[in-house]
Amino acid sequence: MKRHLISAADLTRDDAVLILDTAEEMARIADRPIKKLPTLRGRTIVNLFFEDSTRTRISFEAAAKRLSADVINFSAKGSSVSKGESLKDTALTLEAMGADAVVIRHGDSGAPHRLATSGWIGGSVVNAGDGTHEHPTQALLDAFTLRRRLVGQEGTDLAGKRVTVVGDILHSRVARSDVRLLSTLGAHVTLVAPPTLVPYGVESWPCEVSYDLDAVLDTSDAVMMLRVQRERMNAAFFPTEREYARRYGLDGERMARMPEHAVVMHPGPMNRGMEITAQVADSPRCTAVEQVTNGVSIRMAVMYLLLGGSSPSGPSPSTTQEPGMQHRAGSSEENN
Repeated sequence: MKRHLISAADLTRDDAVLILDTAEEMARIADRPIKKLPTLRGRTIVNLFFEDSTRTRISFEAAAKRLSADVINFSAKGSSVSKGESLKDTALTLEAMGADAVVIRHGDSGAPHRLATSGWIGGSVVNAGDGTHEHPTQALLDAFTLRRRLVGQEGTDLAGKRVTVVGDILHSRVARSDVRLLSTLGAHVTLVAPPTLVPYGVESWPCEVSYDLDAVLDTSDAVMMLRVQRERMNAAFFPTEREYARRYGLDGERMARMPEHAVVMHPGPMNRGMEITAQVADSPRCTAVEQVTNGVSIRMAVMYLLLGGSSPSGPSPSTTQEPGMQHRAGSSEENN
């Protein structure tokens, strides 16, 4: 683990497996009556959100609080940013407040990288989604969910698993992060979308591209449906919503053609009736709610590994008394 988490490409296979294994331990803590660890007591984590995202912000906030960190939620709406304050001035303000980590979501691709490399702040930076670039913790929670459902064993990767990602690839930072991370973990990824929603240069990505959903369903271990991002579209990328649902939507008939063990995923929020029907969304094979739960465990693991072992005054992570946690603390200190 490096000091920041900006892109899924920053992670090696061993980095990713370490995060997934640490998240397993964090998930076990969620089953206890008291769901808190003292690991980040005295640390300050700022959620710096320039875009609306209730689900992601609450997930990061819950993760930080379960690690006993102090959390500051900063929303661009109603702040000095809406009055014209720059990212630099906002960052300098956070640094003056003593932020140990900044979780940033921004509409501009590259904003988290700029924050991490500018020298404006001394803490860690975690990318919670930037423009149409990346969303690495979403990819990690997707990989965590897939490993639990398809492999069921810690210390392993996703070698040989076939994952199909369907929908609005062009505007999806989730798709970009998933392709990078899942391929790093050994999975075979296929992107399925209308030609108008396939990004330029996709041939250089570590994946295959298909325009026919029905052709890949019977060999898929997991099918991830992406939300059609109407708010990012500035042109007609497909004729009608009904036509899109007919060719690229997942309904009960298509789900029945998937292998019995295969799962359906969705990063949320869903457009029910468009990319996914209610029958599929409410099926036991759909992991959408499970992904939300797993997101808290993954984000706890990321913050733990980025910040847990680097404080000379705070409690050591090994004081958590969780099985194997001392090993994780050592790994964190070695890699910081």
